[in-house]
Amino acid sequence: MNRRQFIAAGAAAGVAATQGMAPEASNAEAVSAPGRMKLGDQTRPTNETHLKYLARYSVRHICGYPDIQGDRLYATVDELRTMMDLAAKYDISVDCIAPPFLASSFIDREKHPAIMLAESPERDRDIEQLQTYIRNCAQAGIPSIKYNMSILGVLRSGRIPGRGDSLDSYWDLAKTPPPEPLTKAGRVDADAFWERITYFLDRVIPVANEYKIRMACHPQDPGVPPEGYMGVDRVLGTVDGLKRFVSIQESPYHGLNFCQGTVSEMLADPKTQIFDVIRYFGTRKKIFNVHFRNIRGHRNDFVEVLPDEGDVDFVKAIKVYKEVGYPYMLMPDHVPLAADNADPGSLQSFAFCYGYIRGLIQFVYSTA
Repeated sequence: MNRRQFIAAGAAAGVAATQGMAPEASNAEAVSAPGRMKLGDQTRPTNETHLKYLARYSVRHICGYPDIQGDRLYATVDELRTMMDLAAKYDISVDCIAPPFLASSFIDREKHPAIMLAESPERDRDIEQLQTYIRNCAQAGIPSIKYNMSILGVLRSGRIPGRGDSLDSYWDLAKTPPPEPLTKAGRVDADAFWERITYFLDRVIPVANEYKIRMACHPQDPGVPPEGYMGVDRVLGTVDGLKRFVSIQESPYHGLNFCQGTVSEMLADPKTQIFDVIRYFGTRKKIFNVHFRNIRGHRNDFVEVLPDEGDVDFVKAIKVYKEVGYPYMLMPDHVPLAADNADPGSLQSFAFCYGYIRGLIQFVYSTA
């Protein structure tokens, strides 16, 4: 039992004792128990100030961002442990990390684009660094790495007024022509994109298998028409594409950073269709992390909103995650901004989501 586990177990037992319950019956234990969904977070930085903020709102599980010195694309074991020890001071577990590349960034601004551009030998060097990161995570005790395979980054049309003084991000394909005909990647059709994905997975997933690290890939956000956008076919922008992706390597360590918002954006009618998509990937144990966010609208025309004002019924959604036995983090993502920068970092919006998600988790495990 590590320091974080010891503190958590002791706190749960103490709460239970004062309330006349068996230790396993306390709410604190119910939220963080192994095999159950956890309230999670992926905001940065992983420093003292931000960890205090997260602890204030009962966030006990996070995707962490270690301080990486120099030009390495991976953290050393010591750097990972330093981050984990700092988080443990606030009873927070680092359940996942994100590398400093393979992000949801636009390829023309990406500092390390070789994997997605199929540039050798640079992509082989970058893959080797990710392989090292996998080994270091295993040694430090971090069980998962989340990543993206993106060229266009996150496409949005802009922001529109939301409730109160908030500003919601939206996408309207019909009113958003490509800003440029092509990126520096040039034309990337589906065959080329699948070749790059397969090349990467063939070299990364065997290492993940060996070291038992879950590799969680984010879908491409949003999906675009079959003919592509800015010359790129977003093959991970459809449910069928995600099904093909998880089948490329038969491995319990190859799966999805399942962004429910992004997957909803792929659907013609997300309020009715999303639940069967959760079931498909959840029953196959391919969901390693969930971005639990909501939208209004549908494929090619949607607005990102807070969880209680979107088209998808989040009470029904969390019941489906429980039904399929999903045991990892549910985390907010893409929250609204406050007008005039009244809430730097959108910390108020995130705090609202933490409470909302935590309440849903407590609810779903309190009912038969």
